[in-house]
Amino acid sequence: MELDVLRGCLLGISAYRHLMDDPVIKEASSLLAAVVRRQGEEAVACYTRLFYALCAAEKRGLGEWLHDALRYQESPYARLVERGGENPALVQAARRDIEVLAALADTDCQTLIGAMAGCLPPAFGPALAGLPQLERGAPFSFDSLTAFYQANGSGRFARYRAFLWEGGTLWPVEQPDCHAPEEMIGYRRQRDQVEANTRALLEGKAVNNVLLYGDSGTGKSAAVKSLLRLPGFEDLRLIEVRKEELGSLPALIRSLAGRRRKFILFIDDLAFDQDDRTYSVLKTILEGGLERRPANVAIYATSNRRRLVRQTFSDRAGDEVDASETIQEKTSLSERFGLRIPYLAMSKGEYLDMVDALARRHGITLEAQDLRAQALAWEMRHPGRTPRTAQQFIASLRL
Repeated sequence: MELDVLRGCLLGISAYRHLMDDPVIKEASSLLAAVVRRQGEEAVACYTRLFYALCAAEKRGLGEWLHDALRYQESPYARLVERGGENPALVQAARRDIEVLAALADTDCQTLIGAMAGCLPPAFGPALAGLPQLERGAPFSFDSLTAFYQANGSGRFARYRAFLWEGGTLWPVEQPDCHAPEEMIGYRRQRDQVEANTRALLEGKAVNNVLLYGDSGTGKSAAVKSLLRLPGFEDLRLIEVRKEELGSLPALIRSLAGRRRKFILFIDDLAFDQDDRTYSVLKTILEGGLERRPANVAIYATSNRRRLVRQTFSDRAGDEVDASETIQEKTSLSERFGLRIPYLAMSKGEYLDMVDALARRHGITLEAQDLRAQALAWEMRHPGRTPRTAQQFIASLRL
């Protein structure tokens, strides 16, 4: 495609209009404009800025950059395909845009440099000869992108599996802290319940919201995060929500409706003080208000308390006329979770069996009797027969 024609086509980008505001495409568009207008020095400056922007993004060429941008940035066409909707005008515009962007990515750098040379004095010859070359090629097409959207959805949910919800913004977690299935120890029955509920979510069935409660260090949070490492759970996305962000939770849930992926909103270490009224937001979401919770979203929470709202004796001895109803409202929040799974401290025998299993896994060669005696002594100094205590004991032997 001739450079002047390509510039005109690039100005007509519509379905992927958001890309035109990105510094990379801005520089590419400015480069074409400068060449067409025979503004040689400006063209050289645009070329070098484009090269720098691509290197900063760790890309070797426009094709590689566009490959990721078209897949992992939100766009109207990608959302249309993900929802299975119909819009012939949008489909036609997307097809044309992708063809134009492919032509841009396949433009030979020597063609651009030659055009710049034609509008610059000979003194610029050494500078033009030393310009770095961008990789040429378009590793994408309309059909391949459509198939990708159908299989993976669109935007950041197609690229990342874990997120943090902070300040009304989703922040992707590139390397989430998730244990592999073989690294999980103990509480097999509880984990089976969590996995079964999640598998039903992935299958599009109606599921319960889940509360994992019990002693600290028993592996409640690990059980939820490890779901991302289970085979067959590739469509699962985990979004961690802090208690302070509960007020914005309805907006987040609304934004997830209609997505191909399935989402767990994970609230860790959940508990409310007696004067904290934010629990009413969670109660409304769990109970179901006028706005129905999307079928692809479930809420999983962990807590060291079965009763999520703390109470004092003064709550029961106050002068409120309907004090019993207020108490019932506060104590019933946990009952809004359809699946409540207790994680209690292990018995002495279960704790020692876990120590034995961890010792074998890590190659500890102490005699069994000596190992168990030291494990019990460690547990007395670190109260709680839990996986955390057992792991800390094994770690101390490896120092």
